[in-house]
Amino acid sequence: MTKIQRIIILISFFGVLLSLVYFFALPDVSQWQEKKPATTALIQYREREAKKKGKIFKIHQNWISLSRVSPFLIKAVLIAEDDKFWKHEGFDYESIREAIEKDIKVGRFKFGGSTISQQLAKNLYLSPEKDPLRKISEAAITWKMEKVLPKRRILELYLNVAEWGEGIFGVEVAARHYYGKSAAALTPVEAARLAAVLPNPRKYNPIGTQSYVKNRGNLIYSMMVRRGIVVPGYEEMKENGQTLTDWESASSPASDEPLLSSDLPGSWVSGGFPCAEVPSSEKLEANLGGYVDNPGSLTAP
Repeated sequence: MTKIQRIIILISFFGVLLSLVYFFALPDVSQWQEKKPATTALIQYREREAKKKGKIFKIHQNWISLSRVSPFLIKAVLIAEDDKFWKHEGFDYESIREAIEKDIKVGRFKFGGSTISQQLAKNLYLSPEKDPLRKISEAAITWKMEKVLPKRRILELYLNVAEWGEGIFGVEVAARHYYGKSAAALTPVEAARLAAVLPNPRKYNPIGTQSYVKNRGNLIYSMMVRRGIVVPGYEEMKENGQTLTDWESASSPASDEPLLSSDLPGSWVSGGFPCAEVPSSEKLEANLGGYVDNPGSLTAP
C-alpha cells in the first residue's frame, strides 16, 4: 500500500467516523428544500472582514429559480466546477485523489477537488479559511445535504449564493452587474466568462482583460461547442477571439467525437447532430436532471 493510499484511507475513516458522530448535531439542511437563504456564512465572513478594515460591505443578492437561468450558464458552471455533478453523491473521489497527490508533491495541503455540493456546504455554513477541521465539517454537511436535497435544488442554491465579485452574490446579480441583463438572457460566451472566474471571483473580472479569464473562458466555451451544447454563429466566435477556421470546425461534427441523440435534449438533435435551434430555459430544464456530461472535466488551477 502506497503512502497516498494510506492517507486517503485515513482521511476517509476519520471523515466517516466524525460524520456518524455529528450527523444529528449538524445544521438542519432540510430547511433549504423550500426556504431561500437570507444570508450565508460566507456573506457574514465578508461583513466581518470589511468591519475590521472600517469599511461598509454592501450586499447585492437577488434570487432566481433554476428554470429561469440560462441553460448555457448552467452547463458552463458544471463544466468548470463539477463535471460529474449529476453522477456523484457529493464527492468526486478521483479529483480528491489528484488534489492530494498534487499537495504532496508541492509539500503543502490546499484541500482541492471540491464539488458544487461541497462548495455550497462551505458557503452556507463555514468560513473560507482552509484547515482540516473545516474540511471535515464540510464533508459531513455535504453528506447530509446530498441525502436530503435533490440535485436540482443543490444546484439552484449554489447558483444563488455563489460569490461573483465584491459584494456580488448569486448569478442574477452577477449577470446584471457585468452584462446588464438577467441570468436568463446570458449568451454562451458570457456564461463561459462568468464560470471562468468562480475559483477566485474577487481577483478575476469576467469582463476584464486578464489572460486567465480569457483563456479559461475560451476553454469552457470550446468544451460547450464540442459537446453540442452550443452551435455558434461566426459573429459570436469572433467576439470570443476565434477565427473563421475555428467556426468552420465547430460548425461541423467531429468524426472522432460523434454526437448521439441520447446525449442531448431531443429538440437539439436531427439525424444525430445538433440543430441550430437553441432550446429555451424551460425546455432544457425538463432534461437537466437526466442529462449526463461526457467524460473530461475542466480542472481549476
